[in-house]
Order: sequence, then C-alpha cells, then structure tokens
Amino acid sequence: MTETKRILVVEDDESISDIISYSLRKEGYFVQCAFTGKEAYNLMESMQPNLILLDVMLPDTNGFDICKKVVHDYPHIPIIMLTARNDIVDKILGLELGADDYMTKPFDIRELLTRVKVALRRGQRLANIETFMKINEYIKIDPASRTVFKREEEVKIKPKEYDLLLLFAEHKNRVFSREEILDYVWDMNYEGDLRTVDVHVQRLRKKLDCESLPSIIETVFGIGYKMKGLQ
Repeated sequence: MTETKRILVVEDDESISDIISYSLRKEGYFVQCAFTGKEAYNLMESMQPNLILLDVMLPDTNGFDICKKVVHDYPHIPIIMLTARNDIVDKILGLELGADDYMTKPFDIRELLTRVKVALRRGQRLANIETFMKINEYIKIDPASRTVFKREEEVKIKPKEYDLLLLFAEHKNRVFSREEILDYVWDMNYEGDLRTVDVHVQRLRKKLDCESLPSIIETVFGIGYKMKGLQ
C-alpha cells in the first residue's frame, strides 16, 4: 500500500489555506495547516511532512527564514513558496535558499497540484537513494541527506550548488548547455542571467577541486559544462 503523503500548508490567510487544503485532501493527501511560523515549526517536528507549501509573509516571521531553517534541519523536505508579491528578487532569494519551486498569487489550483506532484516525486527519488555517489577518489555525495564530503570531511555548499552538483553526478559525461542547466536546476520559469550557472560552477570548483586532480566540472567551450565519469 502506498503511504499517504503528508503536506504542511503554512499560510496566514485562512481563505487561501482552506482552498489549498481542501484541494489537496481531495487528491488524497494528508494535510495540516499552520498560520504562523511558530505553529509551522511545531507541526514540522510532529508530522514530519513530505512537502511544505510556505507563504512568504507571515505575522510572526517571514517564509525565507523558515525556508532556511527547513533546508538546514530537514534537507529532504521539498518546499514550494507562495507569495502575493511578484518580485523577481523575492523569487531568486527563495530559490537560492533552497526552495524547490515558487508560485505567485493568485494561481490556478490545478497548476499548484501539478507542482506538488512534481516536487513530491523529486523528494521521493532522493529519499530512495541510500548509497554514496562517488565523484572521484576524494569527493562523494550522500543524496539522502544532501551532504557532500571531501576527504571524508563535510563541505558546506548552498542548496542550488548541491542541486547543480547532483545534476552533473547523475549524468556523468553528458554535456549540458547553460540554458539546460537553468531549466533543470532553477526551473523553466527562472528569469535570471545565464552567468548564474558560471558563478555556481566556479563556487563548486573552489570548494571541491583537488590540486592533484583535474577540476570536477569540465568546461566544454562554446557549449557548457560536463562532469567526467570515474576512470
């Protein structure tokens, strides 16, 4: 029997919360609602949600602070952020902090349900991976905890840096253009600059490259980047 997925809705507008929770329950999800950041933290510990729908504006805190804490404490839980503000800076900040997706109100509930399904599939795929992924003899990834190790010591990397590294690790020897990387890691609606990819690749190289080995990410001039498979 398939386990019922648990979704935590963090939204201070009761009418919006009611619409979202009703629609999710009709799809067969177990749903609990929080109207403040404090309630959200308490429910996270008790229900261990499979996904969080998180409003940016809350009466006692903001969704960005909650997102940052969830990514740190529960890195396996996908987050979809919701906001009434159509500010690209807010969207970029949420995604950089580790949110999986971002929707601006008002939104079509059918689109929200679709994005929920996609995020849950992504979270389940990572949760099912229990073994380390080796990049080379020094670098390895633990996808279940979204943790990266260099010479057996944990390396602190940001959520999007991790997503980028995992993309390369799962598709070794495949060349990705910058446009493809933006679609995979930042999603198709991301409106940022292609240089975002270059910056994140440079950060990964700085944190993970070893002096005795070639860079973990190879530049394919005129196209993009790839990660070589183990020899």
